[in-house]
Amino acid sequence: MLQSLHVKNLALIDEAEVVFDDGLNILSGETGAGKSILIGSVNLALGEKVQREMLKEREGSGEAGSAFVELVFRVTDERIISRLASMDIYPEDDEVILSRRITGGRGTAKVNGESVPASKVREIASVLIDIHGQHEHQSLLSKKKHLEILDDYAGEKLVALKEQLSETYHSYRSLLAERQSADVGVEERGREIALLEYEIREIEDAALREGEDEELEVQYRRMSNSQRIAGAAGSAYNCTGGGMDSASDLIGRALHEISGASSYDEGLKQLESELVEIDNLLNDFNRELSDYMDEQEFDDEIFYQVEKRLDVLNHLKSKYGSTLADVAQTLAEKQKRLAKLQDYDCYLAELGEKIAAAEHILKDLCEKVSKIRKESAEKLTAAVTEALCDLNFLDVRFEMAFARTADYTALGCDDAEFLISTNPGEPVKPLGRVASGGELSRIMLAIKTVLADEDAVETLIFDEIDAGISGRTAQMVSEKMNVLGRSHQIICITHLPQIAAMADAHYLIEKSVQNQTTVSKIRRLNEEESADELARMLGGVEITETVRKSAEEMKRLARSKK
Repeated sequence: MLQSLHVKNLALIDEAEVVFDDGLNILSGETGAGKSILIGSVNLALGEKVQREMLKEREGSGEAGSAFVELVFRVTDERIISRLASMDIYPEDDEVILSRRITGGRGTAKVNGESVPASKVREIASVLIDIHGQHEHQSLLSKKKHLEILDDYAGEKLVALKEQLSETYHSYRSLLAERQSADVGVEERGREIALLEYEIREIEDAALREGEDEELEVQYRRMSNSQRIAGAAGSAYNCTGGGMDSASDLIGRALHEISGASSYDEGLKQLESELVEIDNLLNDFNRELSDYMDEQEFDDEIFYQVEKRLDVLNHLKSKYGSTLADVAQTLAEKQKRLAKLQDYDCYLAELGEKIAAAEHILKDLCEKVSKIRKESAEKLTAAVTEALCDLNFLDVRFEMAFARTADYTALGCDDAEFLISTNPGEPVKPLGRVASGGELSRIMLAIKTVLADEDAVETLIFDEIDAGISGRTAQMVSEKMNVLGRSHQIICITHLPQIAAMADAHYLIEKSVQNQTTVSKIRRLNEEESADELARMLGGVEITETVRKSAEEMKRLARSKK
């Protein structure tokens, strides 16, 4: 579960820390107080794109400042621990800490103090938390979302099959693309064969040897700089041993002077010994340098052959690959292509057999996936129907219709869609033709409730799930949230007192002006303060004694249902 949220320098928030409870955590406050900023900060920590308008400007600079968000999760469920381990994430003291620092519009994400890509954070977050945004229920108008929900419900039954299906589909599409590109006429095929034969012959005639170009380049560089090399070696020899006042001559003189006096002082004998060693080393160096110069012969013919061979190799690399290994790989590919074109009918027949085999496997996988989906759909729609009844859909029918897609896809061949009827005697119809905004919100809540019972995700966040509902329906939604809070941690932003009354922990988000700057703060309410907040939600501007008593009664009724 989400233990705490720490936010610093984000939008209207200077700094805030919220410690959440188990069960149902309610966040309420006036419109514009900053409730959605808190949810936005959670999304930011979970790897969402940084919105510049959420960052405070550095005073006097006009530039975006630095912001920080940190989420601390307590993880004890073995299923979640196992899934995190598969991502190479291990809780420390039963905690996983996700943080993100935004500086200059760029974010740095960390997990337990270790920097990770934002994509990794999103992957980890999918195991720890599920966020239902203000307008997410609108996604129910897309059939693609329906199939996604069904697959989430089916869970592990589908994971391996869908991976296999996706791989097979892409292989199948690759074979189809190959057949399409292979469909060439006799004349065009003849031109391609002639070109391939020429290119293969050009590479084969070069008799390439791996590493040859590197060896020749070293040799070419040495030969092309032979004059400079000879000059440098000659000058060095003149300096060290080539005549009067060379290093060898000067050391010889020095040695003569020291040897004449070394018999008078033991310390000078040691220096004489060292100078003898230097003289020997220099003589050895001079002999080796002399031998090196004697061996240096420039042969115009050899230089020409090296230069010519390098031109051939560089020409091949410019046409067929940046290295000789790439050229060899290109040769193998062209030989393979030529063999296909020379025995074209056999190649097409083999390709057709591969396509047929891949399609057979693909069809089989689609049928297996479809069977699991249809079995899961029966259970899902029955569970959602029950949940909808709890949410004041009195005579509801909720079903899922299956059709086949026009062609295979990476997800199979199911074209699935949720259908609903909210009135007796009416046929089921697509959600978009029947459900209002408030009904879509409740349908999504019902689906989330059912999925939560099947999933290991412990924390669910609902951002204004109460859109478009009131009265008895609002009361039933609050009761459903209360039930859900018994098995999951729920964090809910709401405007409805019926839902807020059910809170296990109630937080107020309010804004004020400090030093001529508007800031948002959040604090946990005690029982009396929670009743006052419910009274505000019930009564609006003027809170009368009657409204306050209604709020207290609402709290008592909520406690009786827990």
